Amino acid sequence: MFTSDRIHLRKMNDDDFHIYHNWRSNIEVMQYTNPELDVYSLRETEQFIKSICDSNTTKNYIIELNDSDKPIGIASLVHMDLKNRNAECIIDIGHQSYWGSGYGKEVMNILLDYSFSEMNLHKLYLRVFSFNERAIKLYESLGFVKEGEQKEHIFRNGKWHGIITMAIFQSTYIRPR
Repeated sequence: MFTSDRIHLRKMNDDDFHIYHNWRSNIEVMQYTNPELDVYSLRETEQFIKSICDSNTTKNYIIELNDSDKPIGIASLVHMDLKNRNAECIIDIGHQSYWGSGYGKEVMNILLDYSFSEMNLHKLYLRVFSFNERAIKLYESLGFVKEGEQKEHIFRNGKWHGIITMAIFQSTYIRPR
């Protein structure tokens, strides 16, 4: 269930802060996912990882290559609301050399299948920066639809950009074969 042809997800643990720190400290990686670009100390990253690993409303995974167990990113379900059966989905491919190679789609397919077929969630949603066209195309290809946009919500590279909210519902999810 937590594997595809090229990758698998393993549960994130407190010791993963070293891995995540490299990605969190890379502005080029974080400019597409983090609304507040900054430089973080190793201690701050360690505290952040501990807080999300200890949360009972998140599930966090390290994305690893099947052939080498090399970590290439993270995938999370956050703000899980089991009463109303919804959660926010987050993925970050932290190694830029793996961008544009289909790994994001594989990760999303794993998360969608788990969310709808095992957790029985009704809705999975995400937020994406309006300038992240590659991610928007990916999400649309998986069946996500735009629900709304916070216009001019983040200031990045000298311009205002929106944050788009997209969602997919269990009833419209088509499981990949």
